[in-house]
Amino acid sequence: MSNSNLNLFLEINIKEFVFIVGKLDDNNYLNIEYKQAVPLKGIENNRISNFDDVYKIIKENIYIVEQKYNYTFKELVLILENFNPSFVSLTGYKKLNGSQILRENITYILNMLKNCIEETEFKKTIIHIFNSKFYLDRKKIENLPIGLFGDFYSHELSFSLISSNTYKNLINIFENCNLRVKKILLKSFIKGANINNYNKDVDTFFQIKLNENNSKIFFFENNSLKFEQNFEFGLGIIIKDISKITALKIDTIIGILSKMELTENVSDEDFVEKDFFKENNYIKIKKKLINEIALARIKEISEILLFKNINIQYFNKVSKNIFLEIEQKFLFDNFKVNFNTILSKEGQNKVKFINPISTDDLLITANKLVHFGWKNEAIPISLPKKSLIARFFDAIFG
Repeated sequence: MSNSNLNLFLEINIKEFVFIVGKLDDNNYLNIEYKQAVPLKGIENNRISNFDDVYKIIKENIYIVEQKYNYTFKELVLILENFNPSFVSLTGYKKLNGSQILRENITYILNMLKNCIEETEFKKTIIHIFNSKFYLDRKKIENLPIGLFGDFYSHELSFSLISSNTYKNLINIFENCNLRVKKILLKSFIKGANINNYNKDVDTFFQIKLNENNSKIFFFENNSLKFEQNFEFGLGIIIKDISKITALKIDTIIGILSKMELTENVSDEDFVEKDFFKENNYIKIKKKLINEIALARIKEISEILLFKNINIQYFNKVSKNIFLEIEQKFLFDNFKVNFNTILSKEGQNKVKFINPISTDDLLITANKLVHFGWKNEAIPISLPKKSLIARFFDAIFG
């Protein structure tokens, strides 16, 4: 197999640049051949703060990869986790008067809404467009209703955007490395598609990721990425709270939680064992106290991310599915029951715990999205721009 089957990916997440090379086998299955993570530099506050630093890191690491494989890459797939994307949903309409819905009708709506976004969000660049909802005569349709008859058709599109300055800087960096960006994918989109691949019956859900120092929530509706939000706090605040109230050192608390499994119904007379205080004076601390401190913080975190988050009030009304990812295993093991109790709202929501997405799953899903597309992703077709008068009459008469 020649090196022409090599594919270059670059993930830019909140901590690292991750350079990955995948190789397609004879069955078009992508196998990871190379992976190198480099600490993030030149990117701060969701923007490129130092163009030269980012360019230098990318150029040097691509050179290393090309030397390793004696192969010159011409394109790459870019996966973004930061840069603070924004999301807009718009609905277009078509008066049918009993006629048949044609592909041209769908194309017209798609391009009209895309042009509207480009005119109003002129400082941003569209990364993804999703066909999120279809209604024919006020009845929801699961798929594009091409060929059906009706009087009135509405079509909702969901747009994911990033800053145009960020987009231009990224494209410029890769052009200076003689690379074309084949596709930009938001990591939340890849993770949402991956969740749906493993849960075929669920197409509307929240995914919550909790790390030590940061958290993230995104929302998928009808297999369309509709929203995501990052928070500059994580589960580390639980450990800090326990430390503050019990006067124990952070390392001691981590040691306790790493080796001790708390239960929801821990006894009021059950104390932390002396073995955990090897380098410190023994302090008589109830396990129940630790559990109660954690429970209070978990409730607060859940309210900030989900239940009292004004940005997702509508989404809370339409989704009962939550996929929860907890990075630190010792916190997951001890507080899984607490998370499930609070997030499920006594059974009103369905909570499913998932592992962090592996590099293999990330790349396999990304590769499929690039080469085969996504069932709800829309691709606009370039059409000649109509005059203002023509668009005015189209808006009135459909």
